[in-house]
Amino acid sequence: MITFPCCKINLGLNVVGVRTDGFHNIETVFYPVPLTDVLEIKKMDDRFPCVGDIDIHVSGDYSCGEEEQNLVVKAYNLIATDYEIPRIHAHLYKRIPVQSGLGGGSADGAFMIRLLDERFRLNMGNAEMERYAAKLGADCPFFISAEPSYATGIGDELEPADNEYGNLHGYWIAIVRPDVSVSTAEAYKRITPKEPQKNCRMIVRQPIETWREELTNDFEDPVFSEYPELKAVKEQLYSLGAVYAQMSGSGSALYGIFREQPQNIDKAFEGSFTSVMRL
Repeated sequence: MITFPCCKINLGLNVVGVRTDGFHNIETVFYPVPLTDVLEIKKMDDRFPCVGDIDIHVSGDYSCGEEEQNLVVKAYNLIATDYEIPRIHAHLYKRIPVQSGLGGGSADGAFMIRLLDERFRLNMGNAEMERYAAKLGADCPFFISAEPSYATGIGDELEPADNEYGNLHGYWIAIVRPDVSVSTAEAYKRITPKEPQKNCRMIVRQPIETWREELTNDFEDPVFSEYPELKAVKEQLYSLGAVYAQMSGSGSALYGIFREQPQNIDKAFEGSFTSVMRL
């Protein structure tokens, strides 16, 4: 059985406070984007020699690091603790850039939960799958439904986000990920948490023409000061006609939203990962 874990962008991101557990409270709008990985699972023959209960093969454009740290493996082991499921082979083909603020790893873990539920008829339901996903990572629960969501807390408290203005259906998006890796932990250290005058969901529900002046990502200033090439990408997206452009999460991917299909994105950002899609 095959599924296609999608990525997400952040429409605004405000760091609003520090929690007693050391994590940060945020406000953001997660929006699903049809740039996907590919995840396939098959039941493992009883005779197949395997140390664990899941055998994973990762291919594609991006490395995922150590197997035991892969969220696909963690998701399987998490579900197998409470449900009787067979040993499996998993093949993950990576197309979503890693360390980009697009949530590719989180999507892989959450979609693995969804895939196990469907394949083995576990009948968990979204609420239960979201509880399991939250154990994998703060933004993992979003990918269970993968619908536009206003996220608070550490990103795990979700509410509906969009209306006729917030829904970007029919727009085009260009994603650019330069060859730069940003440390999220270091970026957080350079942010002073504060409550915004207007939260992301309120702004996203306004006409998109108002977003450029009001919809902000608190990570941009500290990240752009260290990596001015990322700021240059954002400026170039606007020069190419984007209605709105922003860094996603803590980077290093940036996106531009266009009314019409943008041209020559590959040429404009030669040497960077680029993808253009209709939303």
